[in-house]
Amino acid sequence: MTTVTSPLRGRAIGLAEVPDPVFAGAMVGPGMAIDPAREASEAVAPVDGVVVSLHPHAFVVVDAAGHGVLTHLGIDTVQLNGEGFELLVNKGDTVQRGQAVVRWDPAAVEAAGKSPVCPVVALEATAESLSNVVEDSDVKAGDELFSWS
Repeated sequence: MTTVTSPLRGRAIGLAEVPDPVFAGAMVGPGMAIDPAREASEAVAPVDGVVVSLHPHAFVVVDAAGHGVLTHLGIDTVQLNGEGFELLVNKGDTVQRGQAVVRWDPAAVEAAGKSPVCPVVALEATAESLSNVVEDSDVKAGDELFSWS
């Protein structure tokens, strides 16, 4: 069982509320989203594991069970070309849950005309494999979002 925790402080919402049809339709995978607090912050690793994909706006950590968790910082933020994002680890690094991965400012993302909502997705998972899903509640970085079996 993999416990996936929130990479950010904010409000946990369902993927259906994400303003992007690919994430909202769970085409990338099931999971949750965080509507982040509008303050400069660090997005942290949602699981212990290895950073297998790392971009200024998104990262994937794969845990020992082989479960990959995507954290996507905002919607259409790839169009910002990394501006306003600072990488704090490298691809291939082993990280611990709660370790800072990217520093960013959701308010600046919003000011640039992008949604700061952050999908947290269980890659290659089925909706049925997720349990204890937290929805519509305030969370801090490190609070449990869902379990994945």
